[in-house]
This record gives sequence, structure tokens and C-alpha cells, in this order.
Amino acid sequence: MSGADTVLITGATGLVGAEVVARLAAASRPVAAVLHNTAAILRNDGTEIGAGTSVAGDIRTPGFGLSDRDRDDLAERVGIVVHCAATTAFDASLVEYDELNVRGAANAIALARQWDVPLVYVSTAYVCGMRGGAVTEDELDLGQSFGNGYECSKFRAEQLVRAASERGLRSAVVRPGIVTGASDSGMIREYKNLYTVLKLMVEGKLRSLPGRYDATLSLAPVDHVADVVAAAVLDFDSAQGRTLHALGRDTLSLREVSDVLAEYPSFEVATFVPEATFSERDLDAIEREYYQRIGSLYTSYFRRRLVFDTARAEVLLGRRSPATGQDYLRLLLDHCLESGYLGVPLPGIEEVLASNDVRGAGR
Repeated sequence: MSGADTVLITGATGLVGAEVVARLAAASRPVAAVLHNTAAILRNDGTEIGAGTSVAGDIRTPGFGLSDRDRDDLAERVGIVVHCAATTAFDASLVEYDELNVRGAANAIALARQWDVPLVYVSTAYVCGMRGGAVTEDELDLGQSFGNGYECSKFRAEQLVRAASERGLRSAVVRPGIVTGASDSGMIREYKNLYTVLKLMVEGKLRSLPGRYDATLSLAPVDHVADVVAAAVLDFDSAQGRTLHALGRDTLSLREVSDVLAEYPSFEVATFVPEATFSERDLDAIEREYYQRIGSLYTSYFRRRLVFDTARAEVLLGRRSPATGQDYLRLLLDHCLESGYLGVPLPGIEEVLASNDVRGAGR
């Protein structure tokens, strides 16, 4: 891309987006970050990194709401669009999912087509929905149902990308699994989503949950996810037209998770019971409130047995996906203890909800 080599990226302040910016900068690719509310781009280790250009915008608005000046400037310089921005909250409203995840993707597609540049779209591996078994990188619509509105909104967004690609859009899709700490250290900048449920479990606030011990979790170290997204940008010719699963090579069954948690003397270990016999009425008042407001948002992940194919992502990177078995889980837990996330007295439920940023956008 001689001349037009700038990468326009949304969601640059998010967990994955910031690491993508860092990798592109290390590869000497100019970056223009579309920022909405937060100006600082913080890497996973908390250090600030500057984008080459920062522009004010809103993914919910056509053309990302760029000013005429910014739009004209970027139209001359941008060679590829990377759309990372989304709300990852599991309890957002249908309106929020539609505006941020679906309409945001539609606006990214329209801008890429207007400028005649490729699009790298960051989705989720869980567009597979509530089905089980092996999930390949090229499948999408198999008539599946979804565990929550987030999955459905990302599925709808991927449908838009595929439809636009059939009409000539050059695109690649990256599907992360459950984004977790760095593969070598367990470090993570934000303790949200699955981390929140884990904290409630090990501190005894969620003692009984509906689930099956042979259900599997597919974790995605944040550094690996960023590596796949950056590789899709830097070697787009190889990534074009492909969907890439960005997650670890090992699944973790709930039995394996429970066995690891039991190794830590200070941890409570939740019991998973068949969905047919689980009843909220059996929970005491405090646990029932934690379950209804937080735990229930995640229990669909405790029912699925999934194995994601990662062959295309591994070919693009030229290496295997990182190990994400029980040793990796221990690494995550050790970091949570060392950082004080686990072991600090749990605040009230309102503070937990606020820290989990259930209405926030980012990735």
C-alpha cells in the first residue's frame, strides 16, 4: 500500500484494540484511531501508547461521525479499516446492541466501501451460538440459537460483512474466544465478564450454578488475539476472504476448572448442577441476587461443549495457538492473586456491576 498505508482502527482504547495499535506501531504502520469518550490508549500492562493520529468520532453514526476535515484527510491516507469497537456487555438492551454492534459494523462496511479499502472485522467465536461440537472457521449460519443478545448482534454483524464481501468488499473476520490474560504472564488490564463471575465463585457469593461438568470454555489470551488481528492487517493478502478463530488450542472443561480452583486453599469451589434441577428458589437471598443480576448472564457458557478449529489463524501466524489448559488457568489465577483482584474483600453488588462496566463499549 504505497501512499495510503494508514490503518483506521475503532475500539483502540479497548483491551484488544490497544494491543493491536501497539503491534501496528511496532511494524511501523501509521495508525489513526477513532476515539469517542476516552482519549488515552492503554496497553494491557497499563502503559500508555499514542496513536499516530486520533480523531473524534462515533461508530453509531454514518461515516463514524468524522468531521469533514478528518474525513477528507483520512480518505487520502487510509489503506485499511479495522473495526474492533463493540459493546461486550451481556445485559445491554437490544437497542444498544443494534446501535453499537450491528449499526457500527454497517458503518464500518460503508466507509471501507466508500474509500475502496479492505476491512478487518473483529467478531466473536461465539457466533456459533448454543450449538455444540466442532466449529470450523468458515461456518456462520446453521440456524443456531444464541446464549445472549451480544452473540446474536455479532452474528448479525458478520452477516452484513459476508453480504458486502459477496458484493466486492475485501474483508477478513477475526473471531476471539473468551478474552483473558496474556499467555506468558496472565496479566490483564481489566477484570470483567468471566473474571467477575470467577471472583463471585471463589469468594462464595455464587455457590451453586446451572451447568454441566463436561461443558468447555475456550479462552483467548489477549496477546494472541491482538497478534491475529495485526497479522490480518499486515498480511491482508493472505487473510482476505478468511475467517480466523483467535483463541487458545486447549479447551477447559468445568471439571478441569473446578479441579484447579480446589488447589487454592482460600478459594470456594462452586457446584454445577443440571439445569433441570437448578432452582433460584433454593438460593439464599444474597446469593439469589448475585445470580439474578450477574451469574445468570454467563450460565449459557456453562452448558456448551465446543471445540473451535484454529487452522487458518495458525497458518497466518506461522505457529500454533498458545496453550490454554489447566496450567494457563493457574497462571491467570496466580496473577489475580498477585494483583489483589482475588483476595480483596468483595464490595457490594452495585460496585461489582459498576466495575464490570455492563453498559460499556470496547474490546
